Amino acid sequence: MIIDSHAHIDTEPFDEDREEVIQRARDQGVEYILNVGCDIESSRRSLDLAERYDLVYSTAGVHPHDVKSIDEDTYAHLRVLLAHPKTLAVGETGLDFFKNYSPKEEQLIHFRKQVELARELNKPIIVHTRDAQKDTIAILADYFPKNAPAGSGIFHCFSGDQYLADRALEMGFYISFSGSVTFKKADDLRAVAKTIPAERLFAETDCPYLAPVPNRGKRNEPSFVRHVAQALADLRGVDIADFERASALNFFELFGVGRQAKTGTIAYQIRNSLYLNLTQRCTADCVFCTRLTKPVVQGYNLKLDREPTAQELWEAIDDPKKYDQVVFCGFGEPTLRLDTLKEVAAKIKSAGGQVRLNTNGHGNIINKRNILPELKGLIDEVSVSLNADTSEAYDAVTQPLPGFRNGIYDKVKEFIVEAKKYIPKVQASIVTHQKEVDEEQCHDLAENTLGVQYRMRRYNIVG
Repeated sequence: MIIDSHAHIDTEPFDEDREEVIQRARDQGVEYILNVGCDIESSRRSLDLAERYDLVYSTAGVHPHDVKSIDEDTYAHLRVLLAHPKTLAVGETGLDFFKNYSPKEEQLIHFRKQVELARELNKPIIVHTRDAQKDTIAILADYFPKNAPAGSGIFHCFSGDQYLADRALEMGFYISFSGSVTFKKADDLRAVAKTIPAERLFAETDCPYLAPVPNRGKRNEPSFVRHVAQALADLRGVDIADFERASALNFFELFGVGRQAKTGTIAYQIRNSLYLNLTQRCTADCVFCTRLTKPVVQGYNLKLDREPTAQELWEAIDDPKKYDQVVFCGFGEPTLRLDTLKEVAAKIKSAGGQVRLNTNGHGNIINKRNILPELKGLIDEVSVSLNADTSEAYDAVTQPLPGFRNGIYDKVKEFIVEAKKYIPKVQASIVTHQKEVDEEQCHDLAENTLGVQYRMRRYNIVG
């Protein structure tokens, strides 16, 4: 499912072929188009399209360029439009000090008023900000505190820096990228796009503007959003199917439109690897883990209604040779179910598949013996969560459960060294951006002391 999270197909450039434009979007797999209002008239046109076409939804708001035209009736009209069930958000609203088509003071006043309207009506907001980062953050921070839950709205056509992206995420916003992320000189923007968690990411066209490569210079339209989605997927090292699935879930969670991800997923594909979800139990409660709060990876909901049997896991695999690897992972510690792990791994190997184990390295403590000889011939690669450079930092970041403290960090390092005797490829990983952790020391420890490959995973980037 592809979603264009921001379009303006109500505008004059589409007057001659609007029907064909919408059909091309359908043909390219676009399931939803959010057509965004910029003033009262365009908001009305957007709602008219939403009523005529099942895939179109609308918003109602006044763009910063147009707030100079707001009169005493404007907000009454917005309330009527926003009462319609297919009008999903307030906006686009915000600040644009690049062109200042409306006076700065009026922009500030009406951005705040539209945010207040959205809060009153419990609607998300669509934010436009250009050359106005400081004021945009200052106004939004009055209504959306740091660490606000997701659902505040969307920063559309994002063109800011990493600081703005981080602040937007902290305030509960999603971030949407347009065709500009495909432009040759947009390296800085692409660097930011790589850091946005999949569960907060959208693609848009902002059509008729900013057509993406390879259509740059043409009139943009919703069918071109596929190029933006593909660019974001390539940039982040996932398949476009992974991006589509995650953004579809985001659309549902923000607007209630579409389908919720089903719980009980026991096998899920990302890129060309198949992941097996054995358990949600774990022996640590890592500060960065969403296992208990939001167990979602790339649009898959990994909340288990019950732990799957070995037979159910095996039947979910289909043909192991179809995948680069079958990975024991999920949102829990797989070695808590060692017998099931070994049984399924043996079947995968017998069928010609490759097997990887993602583990916190507590397996020997969990099972009260050295389990690594038992994994010889069953596991081709193991990735162990090192996560820190000292025992104190490890305890602070991973928060081991009672019974798994008192020197567990040294046991994890011992597990990594011991694994090299039995498993062909061993990797130590950390989650970055933990203030207690010296990442350079982790790198040195992994490669020069433990003698294994080192991998960094950015905080909040899962899958």
